[in-house]
Amino acid sequence: MRTSVIGSVAYSTKLGTVIFPVNFFSCISRRQQEAELKLIEEETARRVEEAIRKKVEESLNSEEIKMEIQRRLEEGRKRLLDEVESQLEKEKEAALTEARRKEGVLGRSKLSCHVIAVEGSGEQARKEKEELEKMLEENRRKVEESQRREAEEQQRREEERYRELERIQREKEEAMRRKKQQEEEERVNQMKLLGKNKSRPKLSFAFGSK
Repeated sequence: MRTSVIGSVAYSTKLGTVIFPVNFFSCISRRQQEAELKLIEEETARRVEEAIRKKVEESLNSEEIKMEIQRRLEEGRKRLLDEVESQLEKEKEAALTEARRKEGVLGRSKLSCHVIAVEGSGEQARKEKEELEKMLEENRRKVEESQRREAEEQQRREEERYRELERIQREKEEAMRRKKQQEEEERVNQMKLLGKNKSRPKLSFAFGSK
């Protein structure tokens, strides 16, 4: 039997009278709606984060990033080659200028001692030419070696940078995985708690005489 009391609703049973506050059922409904809204918000945030993570992962693993690294390597090698060629050209010009200067000195000495100068200048010119060729060859070898080391160093730096990007991406993925797992556990616990609240509402009993 149901009776109304100010501020409450009473139900008569064999054990006595069960009294509910007037807003008891509206409180349960409101709490249920709040819990469901919270779950929806958490699920939406989780999906957004998952989409962002996939986008970042796809960007790092894309051919565009790999091509960008290769492009920078090629630019570094080309810039180094240009610098080497410019340096070689300067050294060649300096060597030729020095050789012409020495040839001029030898030419003036021929005027004072024609026979000796002719024999000596030919031998001297040959030796100076050989020395010049050796010097240019040695400079070329040194420049090529420097170029090779610089290219290897540039490639090593780019590879280290790429490995660092991969490491950062792995750490982000692991953090996202742990966060997702934690959120899933919280969601499950929230659902369990919500289920308990639905199935076992708190009741107050007032026993009266029949």
